[in-house]
Amino acid sequence: MKAEIISTGTEILLGNIVDTNTAYLAEQLAALGIDLYYTCTVGDNYERLLGALKAAAGRSDLILMTGGLGPTQGDITRDVIAGLFEEKMEVDLALKTTLEQFFSSRSIAMSSNNLKQAMLIPSAQAIPNARGTAPGWWAEKNNKIVIAMPGPPGEMQMMWQNHVLPALKGRTDGSVILSRTLKTYGMPEGSVDEQLSPLLKSTNPTIAMYAKADGIHLRITAKADTKEEAEKLIAPQEQAIRDAINKYIWGVDDDDLAVMVGKMLTDRGMTLAVVETFSNGTLIQVLARTPNSGNFFKGGYYAASEEVKTSLGLEWGSGDMAKTAGAVASLVREKVHATIGIDVEGYLEKSGEAPMAKIIIAIAGAKSKITLTRSFPGRLTFLEQRIAYQVLFELKNFLAES
Repeated sequence: MKAEIISTGTEILLGNIVDTNTAYLAEQLAALGIDLYYTCTVGDNYERLLGALKAAAGRSDLILMTGGLGPTQGDITRDVIAGLFEEKMEVDLALKTTLEQFFSSRSIAMSSNNLKQAMLIPSAQAIPNARGTAPGWWAEKNNKIVIAMPGPPGEMQMMWQNHVLPALKGRTDGSVILSRTLKTYGMPEGSVDEQLSPLLKSTNPTIAMYAKADGIHLRITAKADTKEEAEKLIAPQEQAIRDAINKYIWGVDDDDLAVMVGKMLTDRGMTLAVVETFSNGTLIQVLARTPNSGNFFKGGYYAASEEVKTSLGLEWGSGDMAKTAGAVASLVREKVHATIGIDVEGYLEKSGEAPMAKIIIAIAGAKSKITLTRSFPGRLTFLEQRIAYQVLFELKNFLAES
């Protein structure tokens, strides 16, 4: 079975909201062994949405739609599915009664435009919505299935889990799509591509490479009749990758670098304090949001001005920034009574047409200290997460070697 996802809503195209539904449904389809080849987003325009739906029906067996099931004039998903199947919508009396009871139980007057949400075509069945007024549609005709679900993620996910997923399980061939992700750091994307070039030509499993804030990820994906068979397909490819670049692999699948570093600190009974004068305090935010961070993270300072630096009792020198960073890392460690202190300094310089961020990272322990300089091309707003993960990666190495 081949699937396609269409998210609807002009607000997505304008960037007012982020479409998380597509990513959620893509993972769900993979777990069902259903191939997903296309996704798209279309605004609230009948002709454009109908065109997208017709194109999807021409190449896919299953079309999942999210959004456009509300009561307003801009909610046109039902109209477009009716147009695809060339069928007339009519008010379903059972749905109308359910809607009226919903509003009555909340002492809210039901407006006439809510009747749109009680309409069906002959080829469609309503999908119950436990969290809202908009039922979904399961429409099926000419060996094509179109499933429309609400746009709000909470409503969509519950509808999927309670109704759509169980029904689709009976329609699949029982195959499985399984992925294994290897996470690397410290090796440029081009070098990874060159090193693994022969493996990247594999068709089952496939190997995809993509850049993230915490490094280059390598996703190995296999399709087989069972999970065990898929695992057997993945295993030799994973080993081949490890044989080639194992020293750069720091984690797999859902491993989180901040969680990993936090565990290393906790297991050693160590604590951490941080000062940032660059990257807008992103490292502090990442650490603070890490589960159980209270066990290892004592706190941090984001010092954006000289006045704040002075008020903290941490003296910044002039001249050698690396020397200053090392001194500040030691000072914050002592000031907060932490086992390890970190200071992140930096500045921007022009490199041709693009800015270049120069980052100085100092990590100070009781008996050892390191100071490193790293360069990141691009605008600071796009680099903050990368800088935070660079510091975490250096801290991981520091802990492993100490």
